[in-house]
Amino acid sequence: MAEGLRERKKRQTRQHISDMATGLFLERGFDAVTIAEIAGAADVSVNTVYNYFPAKEDLFLDRSKGIVERLSRFVRGRDIGESAADAVLRELREQVETVSPTVGLMEGYDRFLRVIHGAHTLRSRLWRIQQEALEHLEDTLRQETDAAPDDTLPTLVAGQLAWVQATLMGAIGREMVKGRPPNEVSREALVLLDDMEEVLGEKVLKFAVRDA
Repeated sequence: MAEGLRERKKRQTRQHISDMATGLFLERGFDAVTIAEIAGAADVSVNTVYNYFPAKEDLFLDRSKGIVERLSRFVRGRDIGESAADAVLRELREQVETVSPTVGLMEGYDRFLRVIHGAHTLRSRLWRIQQEALEHLEDTLRQETDAAPDDTLPTLVAGQLAWVQATLMGAIGREMVKGRPPNEVSREALVLLDDMEEVLGEKVLKFAVRDA
């Protein structure tokens, strides 16, 4: 279904407000910027900002929905004969190999991380997003395997796959903050993914294989 004019204008306004806010946060830090200043920079009212972003943290972490659903999306899109872990590892490898911004391999990612590290509320929100992603993944694994309510394996596998992503992102973030080139960090991240795959147990690697 094609996007209507009203929907497109709303999406463009939301993106404009987010862009203005992100620029201010990167320049001055999260806590130093007010909603009123963001509204002024975006040339909208304060109420308009809140209509699109209920909390200040939403302005900086405005793609949280995609983060929450990310691993579940990988699992649902797995190929025939591919397990949930195989799909996650494949998708992450592809993003690392292509030096994708989705895994933090881009110039300026260090500035983004410094804003988060400098604001307690952003760190708390990011932790909550990670927990929601874990819960979402567990629900997906249960649905994909028709697991019984008392089956603990989906919980354990979800925890392991979330650990893979978190460890990868943490390692990339630490190196990007040092000012290293994304291409260089990418090569080391691929080695890390191989190492993590070796650590994962057989039950995790063979869980939720898609049947023909």
